[in-house]
Amino acid sequence: MGQASQEAELAVRTALLDTGPLVAYLDSADSAHETVAASLGGFVGTLCTTSAVITEAMYLLGDHAGGPRRLAEFVQAAGVHIFESTQHSQLHAAVVLMENYADTPMDFADATLVLLSDEVGTRDILTLDLRGFSAYRTRKGKSFRIV
Repeated sequence: MGQASQEAELAVRTALLDTGPLVAYLDSADSAHETVAASLGGFVGTLCTTSAVITEAMYLLGDHAGGPRRLAEFVQAAGVHIFESTQHSQLHAAVVLMENYADTPMDFADATLVLLSDEVGTRDILTLDLRGFSAYRTRKGKSFRIV
């Protein structure tokens, strides 16, 4: 690989963080733990997510000893940027997306990430939801790049 390719690969970027990888990273018994740990371990950049994703991850990790605490500590240590997702206009926009993708289907957390993609200007997403994020599009009609 040439120097320019290596530099581009190491360039700092912004990526969205979905619930699945967040939970898998913190739950060593999760079948995707090793893959996610390798992906997050090599990631250079800024991770962004929404309050809906954090809520969903807190719930899913709630039955694991120390799960919620590990989530809070990871988010802080990794400098994950958490964006609000429950203002009136955001709720309405999320519902519209969920209705548009009802056949996929799309849950609320996914809808907030699709909306956030335009806000932070990225289509890169760390997700285990290949079916959903292969079908979802940004408001500008662009596909997501699954990391």
